[in-house]
Amino acid sequence: FRRYPFALLELFLLMQQHPEIEGVRASTIRLVRDHLHLIDDDFRHDIRTRSLFMEIFRQPRGLTHELRRMNRYGVLAAYYPVFANIVGQMQHDLFHTYTVDEHTLFVVRNLRRFAVEEFAHEFPLCSRLSGEIPKPELLYLAGFFHDIAKGRGGDHAELGAEDAYRFLQSHGLPEYDCKLVAWLVRNHLLMSHVAQRRDISDPDVIHEFATRVGDRTRLDYLYLLTVADIRATNPTLWNNWKDALFRELYNATRRALRRGLENPLHRDELIRDIQQQAAAHLAERGISREMLDRLWSHFPTDYFLRHSVDEAVWHASVILAEGHTKGVRVALNPESERGGSALFVYTPVIDRLFNRTTALIDQLGLSITDARVITSTNDYAINTYQILNSAGEPLTDPYDGQELVTLMEHELKHPQDSVVGRGIRQAPRRLRQFHTRTRVEFHRDEAGRRTILELFTTDYPGLLSRIGQTFWQQGIALHNAKIATFGSRAEDVFYITDRDGQLLDEARQEALRRAIIEALEPEED
Repeated sequence: FRRYPFALLELFLLMQQHPEIEGVRASTIRLVRDHLHLIDDDFRHDIRTRSLFMEIFRQPRGLTHELRRMNRYGVLAAYYPVFANIVGQMQHDLFHTYTVDEHTLFVVRNLRRFAVEEFAHEFPLCSRLSGEIPKPELLYLAGFFHDIAKGRGGDHAELGAEDAYRFLQSHGLPEYDCKLVAWLVRNHLLMSHVAQRRDISDPDVIHEFATRVGDRTRLDYLYLLTVADIRATNPTLWNNWKDALFRELYNATRRALRRGLENPLHRDELIRDIQQQAAAHLAERGISREMLDRLWSHFPTDYFLRHSVDEAVWHASVILAEGHTKGVRVALNPESERGGSALFVYTPVIDRLFNRTTALIDQLGLSITDARVITSTNDYAINTYQILNSAGEPLTDPYDGQELVTLMEHELKHPQDSVVGRGIRQAPRRLRQFHTRTRVEFHRDEAGRRTILELFTTDYPGLLSRIGQTFWQQGIALHNAKIATFGSRAEDVFYITDRDGQLLDEARQEALRRAIIEALEPEED
């Protein structure tokens, strides 16, 4: 190493290029660690070492193994001292399982796994896109840099983007490549935020996101990085619902980009297309367009914007199964297109409906990931809940599904004989140790038609039910809910108005904020 210090990097490149090499002797490892002092500024600025480092990222195999080996031996932190700041850095919550450096290398591992044919069955879309992106090494570099500025203070995504740009520019990458990696690092949380906190059934939301992404290449890179990042944060975070949610956003954005940002899809066109396709499918089941028009005449336009063709077909089939539209209907699709089990509730509007339904779902040990709440012009609730069991999976056991449907029908048909509240689940002890102070924020949606309430609080059983009770007491109408849980922390988004369909003014917002905090904070006792 003293005669040829560049071997401190070349060692790892040779391991990649010769998979028949089984490992590194303990004596060699000691020599590497004893000569880390040779990795000084002259070493880092030498074009030969910079070429070696970039070549490690371009190899078709062994990247994850060698980056981990470089990290264990101290070479990675010696060559790029900024990396030393995240080595062993803990993240004190139930959301992040790994230290920052471990998480970073897991992200790179996940990205590499997308490119290995042996694992193509795990994430087919990711595997296909991984084979189509022009320069896979740029994706791996984005994974390497995405959290490089964690714990430094300030916006870690922005600071990390600046670090990535400087590093790659100094290593001789073309300007376009440097800017692409920097953009990915800067925006590595963007897709997650839009998918989990915005109403992606709204064409305006999709158009805004597509405008920020700009082109198909960036979209493909960002989707791959987002999936790899979430899966590397905590093994329990990724489930069928999240998979379906992110694919829905990806596909909708890809369609918007293909159509052209200057030619966005308008609401009227989308509604007309959904109705025509749904009517064609329902005609095959003997449901006439006349019957559909009578039913749909009471549905607000939001219904068709927020449901797919398959969902509209399912809902109409359930409602019209008895030849009329009166009464209560409850149905379960065990494996819906959105990745969970879909519970459909069609019922005359009753007091505390959201509170009652969510409380019952929670009481059965189930979790809600998405709630689409619609009220027809003839005062019927048309609500769809995406549900997962305690293991984060759909309700594939017929007994569990039938129990849910039977109890929900009883709850709605006989509200005076409610089963809700008989045996409230307690929050697990480990959740009670990680308290998140309740915070409520308000915004307007893109069209200025609804008030967006963002809630940050400790997650515990019955949370949604308590929110629903507060909405009812405060005269709030709920239109949509996006439910996201990160370890012990709930980050939920509610699209609301007052009961007359008007936006909440500042006074109503402040009153609602106080009521929610008052309703939720006692749970810390």
